[in-house]
Amino acid sequence: MTKRDKLSTESYKGVRDFYPQDQFIQRYIFEHMERVCELFGYEEYNASILEPAELYRSKTSEEIVSEQTYTFTDRGDREVTLRPEMTPSLARMIAAKSREIPLPARWYSIPNVFRYERPQRGRLREHWQLNADIIGISGVEADAEIIAVAHGVMRSLGADERDFEIRVSDRRILDSVFDSAGIDSRDQRATITRILDRREKMGDAFEGELLSIVGVKETADTIISQLDAITSTAYLEELRTQLEYLGVRNMVVDTRITRGFDYYTGMVFEVYDTDEKNRRSMFGGGRYDNLLSLFGGEPIPAVGFGMGDVTARDFLETHNLLPEYAPSTELMIAIVDKDATAHATQLAQGLRRDDVTVAINFSGKKIGDQIRHADKMRIPFVVAVGAKERDSGRYTVKNLSSGAEITLPADRIAEHLFSSLG
Repeated sequence: MTKRDKLSTESYKGVRDFYPQDQFIQRYIFEHMERVCELFGYEEYNASILEPAELYRSKTSEEIVSEQTYTFTDRGDREVTLRPEMTPSLARMIAAKSREIPLPARWYSIPNVFRYERPQRGRLREHWQLNADIIGISGVEADAEIIAVAHGVMRSLGADERDFEIRVSDRRILDSVFDSAGIDSRDQRATITRILDRREKMGDAFEGELLSIVGVKETADTIISQLDAITSTAYLEELRTQLEYLGVRNMVVDTRITRGFDYYTGMVFEVYDTDEKNRRSMFGGGRYDNLLSLFGGEPIPAVGFGMGDVTARDFLETHNLLPEYAPSTELMIAIVDKDATAHATQLAQGLRRDDVTVAINFSGKKIGDQIRHADKMRIPFVVAVGAKERDSGRYTVKNLSSGAEITLPADRIAEHLFSSLG
């Protein structure tokens, strides 16, 4: 291979490589998501990233299906899509075993999803997304609980309530406005809903775009004025009360919240970062009571949300909440004499049986270089093993952050590390 033929080290546009420090943060976010979901009684599930392309037709939005999916034909001449979201997969799975799955079901997953779109801050072509859903409960209590799970994840990640707000609306408000404005076409309603979903981002271009869809200025004005005039509803105030029972006090009614997917039928919400440096919608969800009926069964009430890892990390960074990197390795064994290698290996295995995470430095470099290497890797403890340690059975454990040293027999090392690490 010539110099010109060398492969590029660049990753595919819009995706990320996760070096250990990045993966540490990713795992930190996932662990908080998982813990909060399980505190609320949710069970983990998963599915393949490959789905039949037809699953997304008429079940999400035409924009996503036609412009944002990675869709291809496989060797069996089947049209296949890398999933752009998880909710249709969840609906398919529930519908497939609706008579076997005890309802209500509380499920969560953190899948990776793919959308072919222009990469920008908070939006990439591949990301991971917490999905939490309740299937089988139609009341306001389920709507409140799913918002409380989202709120709980934010709080678990270290956010104060003043750092974010939960903007809530109801698709039934939008349906009523469409009825009042004489918008009867389902396709036209779906198109207008997606325009409304982008209202804040579009700025001054919004009214012109809306007018181009409805065709009559009076109709466009009716939609905007009626939506802006509604400050709340009896349902939304009941939702607020239920959320207060759950300790959630940063709900805001905002009828501009519509969510872009066609399948939402009731409550919809989005979580906004309130910091000026990152003021934006981070994630959201809502109620989708009719999606499962598309698979031929009876409608089953469902409500859920999706929270992406990219916006979660941006939020942590904006609010100085990123965790400090700590490697999983607790101890490095530095080999002083090559003849002590076998003994060092046996010592490491014994410590691993005691649940100590151990790496051995086989480099043969000077002890000072090996210690500096451990320090660079942020490994907290080092034990040097040479002929003296092999013959005496006693080892000096050095704490690299404090410089403190203690000499112990092998069977006392694990206890010392665990007490030091807390």
